[in-house]
Amino acid sequence: MSLLQMFASTEQRSFIEDEVDSLLEEMTLEEKVGQLNQLNGTDQTGPAVEDMDLEAEIRAGHVGSVLNVDGFETRKRYQELAVEESRLGIPLLFGFDVIHGYRTIFPIPLGETASWDPDVAEAAARVAASETAAAGIHWTFGPPVDVTRDARWGRAMETSGEDPYLASEFATARVCGFQGDDLRAKDTVLSCAKHYAAYGDVKAGREYNTVDISESTLRDFHLPPFKAAVDAGVGTLMNAFTTYDGVPAGASTHLLRDILKDEWGFEGFVVSDWNSFREFIYHGVAGDEHDAAKLAIEAGSDMDMVGHIFATALADLVRAGDVNETLVDEAVRRVLRTKFLLGLFDDPYRYFDEERRSAVIQAAAHHETARDAARKSIVLLKNEKDILPLSNRGEIAVVGDLADDGNDAIGDWRARGRPQDAITVRDGIESAADSSTTVRFAQGYERPGTVTDELRDEAIETVTDADVAIVAVGETWELSGEASARSDITLPGDQRDLLEELVATETPVVAILTNGRPLAIPWMDENIPAILETWFLGTQAGNAIADVLFGEYNPSGNLPISFPRAVGQVPIQYNQLPTGRPLERAEPGWGTSYLDTPNDPLYAFGHGLSYTQFEYSDLELNPNQISPGETVTASVIVENTGTRPGEEVIQLYTHDVVANRSRPEKELSAFEKVRLEPGERRKVTLFIEPDSLAFWTTDEEIAVEPGEFEVLVGRSSDDIRETGVFEVQE
Repeated sequence: MSLLQMFASTEQRSFIEDEVDSLLEEMTLEEKVGQLNQLNGTDQTGPAVEDMDLEAEIRAGHVGSVLNVDGFETRKRYQELAVEESRLGIPLLFGFDVIHGYRTIFPIPLGETASWDPDVAEAAARVAASETAAAGIHWTFGPPVDVTRDARWGRAMETSGEDPYLASEFATARVCGFQGDDLRAKDTVLSCAKHYAAYGDVKAGREYNTVDISESTLRDFHLPPFKAAVDAGVGTLMNAFTTYDGVPAGASTHLLRDILKDEWGFEGFVVSDWNSFREFIYHGVAGDEHDAAKLAIEAGSDMDMVGHIFATALADLVRAGDVNETLVDEAVRRVLRTKFLLGLFDDPYRYFDEERRSAVIQAAAHHETARDAARKSIVLLKNEKDILPLSNRGEIAVVGDLADDGNDAIGDWRARGRPQDAITVRDGIESAADSSTTVRFAQGYERPGTVTDELRDEAIETVTDADVAIVAVGETWELSGEASARSDITLPGDQRDLLEELVATETPVVAILTNGRPLAIPWMDENIPAILETWFLGTQAGNAIADVLFGEYNPSGNLPISFPRAVGQVPIQYNQLPTGRPLERAEPGWGTSYLDTPNDPLYAFGHGLSYTQFEYSDLELNPNQISPGETVTASVIVENTGTRPGEEVIQLYTHDVVANRSRPEKELSAFEKVRLEPGERRKVTLFIEPDSLAFWTTDEEIAVEPGEFEVLVGRSSDDIRETGVFEVQE
């Protein structure tokens, strides 16, 4: 469904188009260009750009949007300038990076996706939208829907991991959470799917590096989440910094016009990333600002984020006859249409309600939602001898600077989240411990991982006397996010050395892993009896972790991304293409392999343990022969054979056995999360839809090819319990 169809009736659509036509007739060329010009307020979220007299530009009608404006009253003041002092009174759009919460901070998107529960993501986005709107902001630069192909990439934390199907489900959920079903409502905000496209495939995982992939990789892996966002009615998209096929994304007619606007029918507008139009010059495809502006507008980019490229050059290009003014009109139409859909022309001050702001931001209900999201995002990687959950008695040692810093609880891209509002791991454990339990803390290391003799001795003494040690290790918040690529994704500094000495005390050690990307931790897997992957969980991090540690919540998270054994395996994904010399069937010494490590990851995509056990049986496929446009219903019996209630993610993978392009060994095609009581058996039904079987064929179309498909159902991509086969007929 298109943006207009979703958020406006037929009568409203006609009215909006008439109003936009009237405005366009009144606007000077400079005023048109102004609507495509986004300027920065106070926060600096990219390299420094030329300072502008923001208020003078707004009065002149030369600004359509402002981002990063700090302060409720300042935003209101700028809106007054636009509406009451510019010639046409066109309201401003205020944008901000609200990635995983505004003041109430939720798990980073990668962590939240580990819940394998899109409803969790939608609820989190809805809370974020309500707080953002109450602060006077109309537009979030989220959700990021990039598919991550390299664990070294710092922005892996912003994504939903390595799988396009899972990422698409979460893209839909987050767009719906931000935008709701009424963009005029005072508790919704315009969303922005980013970064279009293939940003998650940067070479060597290095931020802002080049991307060099095939059209089939683009279509099969990177575009599906963007298509899902467009189908969900996303209002805007943001260009990637990177190139596709040698052309910067913001200058790619293929990406923007051929696919996004023509093939998909996208009706919103496309904004550049920070100053990315100017970077066309650095990419070597533009000689100057005029070349860059011409490339961007002709390709189908609509708004220039802080680059001043459109403002500097676009009007000159039109007057010189180098750019057709209809292209400018088309872009302006998209921006104005969006402002009408938001209700800004009806009431440009609709978001500026001080009473509502006080009531909404950090409401108690928001913290409950955040705690629920956080505990559902925790993944139990290992639990040898059922060391978890802990009994609430005796002495607990809590070790690690990461356990005692609110910054590390909320992570990067924290919008207006404050570390002082966050519940740390130490806070959560101390709060959950009853009178029979003593909790002692030792810092263990200095950030990000330096261990001094004094800190080591204190940690060893604290752990030696304890019944169990909870040791927080991993990345500090600064090590994950934009411009935070790492060539070494092991534990930073001396953290492993400290773990070795704590394990040597013979006190049982539970590791709390804090990070925004997969880490290579084979020593931990071999030597630490219990490991919890906790990501950066947000404002309620400590309470959520304590809930899992003490068994108040049975962990139900599953990895949305593979964890390598060593950085040399990266990039590594479960849905890789088969090789002509698979290790399992090749003559010894001639199969694809490493000399020094296995091929498989340390923890596979979909991995996640529970405090209970689940068994699978009786997979049925109906029908087992279909035409290319039909759906297969798969049912499987799942039983909780343990002693605790628990939630299980049933994962269904398919494999296209013979196709005109080589197809992945497994592809996630459906999943379902269910809660079962001890001893409960349930038939779980999943649907294999045509879209999940389609791929970019050699005929250069997305299609389902006839042939045999294998079905693999299980607990993770490497723990398959039931298999079957169906056929797609001609």
